[in-house]
Amino acid sequence: MTLFEELQWRGLIKDVAGEDIADKLNNEKITFYWGTDPTADSLHLGHYSSLVTAKRLAKAGHNPILLCGGATGLIGDPRPTAEREIISKEKLNENLEGIKKQVLGIFDGKAEVVNNYDWFKGYEFLDFLRDVGKYINVNYMLSKDIIDRRLETGITYTEFSYMIMQALDFLHLYETKNCVLQVAGSDQWGNITSGIELVRKKLDKEVYGMVMPLVTDSNGVKFGKTEGNALWLDKNKTSSYELYQYLINTDDSKVEEYLKVFTFLSKEEIES
Repeated sequence: MTLFEELQWRGLIKDVAGEDIADKLNNEKITFYWGTDPTADSLHLGHYSSLVTAKRLAKAGHNPILLCGGATGLIGDPRPTAEREIISKEKLNENLEGIKKQVLGIFDGKAEVVNNYDWFKGYEFLDFLRDVGKYINVNYMLSKDIIDRRLETGITYTEFSYMIMQALDFLHLYETKNCVLQVAGSDQWGNITSGIELVRKKLDKEVYGMVMPLVTDSNGVKFGKTEGNALWLDKNKTSSYELYQYLINTDDSKVEEYLKVFTFLSKEEIES
């Protein structure tokens, strides 16, 4: 079974951008990135599902970059229902340090961690409009699901700009680190494809995207802080006992899915 076939068997591929992505993953060694905004001082089980997938790619020989959104975290990724609360720079930096420690622990210190504040902090507003905004069509942005869903209730310019900022992340990592793939949960599809579009229009180069289905509980609700069912990776927020009890008591219908997503057990072991 090839790497791409294993990812499919585990149910880790919902959508991909790029016709030859399977060939890239199976036969080349590429640089990819996964990102999160430090809106809390710990990651949770929903993040961990994506990080385990990133670690699978790393174990197959691909080079991981883990992006902590020190800049995008100050803005906030649009939610389907309402605008996120703005958090202070001090709290965000505190959260960033906690998340960075967890990420390096998961990857045994063998992943590069970057902060997009490093390339956004000196960006002049006029340069941003000329260098980035010029290549992103507003109609294209409006067609994205998360933006479309917010138009009825209203969306601020700040939230609307988030997609362009994440697109610039992909462009920057491609130019500076030859990063050609972004992986994320399926709720990031619109942001990923915007980055792919920016690289294509500005540099006439092809980059790739891959999103995973969001892992949900037995009620079909994704794990997360907003949903109120976060299982934190910080043992001071969710104890090892609480995490164990949740997983051991999970509905039987979810067991095979969770084994495929959260473990490195082989196909034979899981089926057994």
